[in-house]
Amino acid sequence: MPLAQLKGISGYLSAEQKGELIRKVTDAIVSVEGEGLRPVTWVIVEDVPSGQWGVGGTPVTTDALKQMAAQGK
Repeated sequence: MPLAQLKGISGYLSAEQKGELIRKVTDAIVSVEGEGLRPVTWVIVEDVPSGQWGVGGTPVTTDALKQMAAQGK
């Protein structure tokens, strides 16, 4: 059974975006491992509370992540 675990900062992605991630990650896995494994492919999206995720020694918040994403648009 393939298992993919995705972690992200809580409050950043909507339920719809998480659903899209689940579908696309599942599609990627079965494109390599075979369509027969789709029914047993697990994708878990876990939310990490804002500020409890660190990058480069600095905690990252939901607001900071949203600002970073906006700069890339």
